[in-house]
Amino acid sequence: MSTNTESVEKLVEGMASQLTTLLDTMDYKDPLVIGIHTGGIWVAELLSRLSGIKSPAGQLNIAFYRDDFSRIGIHPTVAPSNLPIHVEDRHIILVDDVLFTGRTIRAAMNEIFDYGRPASISLAVLVDRSGRELPIQAQVIGKTLPLKANEHVKLLGPEPLALEINTTE
Repeated sequence: MSTNTESVEKLVEGMASQLTTLLDTMDYKDPLVIGIHTGGIWVAELLSRLSGIKSPAGQLNIAFYRDDFSRIGIHPTVAPSNLPIHVEDRHIILVDDVLFTGRTIRAAMNEIFDYGRPASISLAVLVDRSGRELPIQAQVIGKTLPLKANEHVKLLGPEPLALEINTTE
């Protein structure tokens, strides 16, 4: 197991720069940033602040939208999603800590569409790792980690934010 605390804020600073460029290029005004519970919320709040986005970040809990819900069950502390602004016709910046198979992002998009039809959804992730099962691609990436099947990365936080890489036997 290895933990790295120094680089997380620097990674999010780089993401903020990428996001600002994306917003300018696409001419997206006042986007709604939504973080996926839990690590995505931490990254979304920091990314919003560093990018100068004024709208409060939304919080998405996708527990009921997961395709493995019947296998893993529900965690006893599932909290509801909190979207401070309507998503209808808004440009959404969906934020997660780790992009792996793409299934979490698919579940998040399903929930967002239950709230309305956004104008667009762009994906920002702190870590993009190998192992995609669905055709999901992030537009804003903090770091790409080509991990092996027995390696896992997790964001620890909220203070301080740290990346932890574990290897299972």
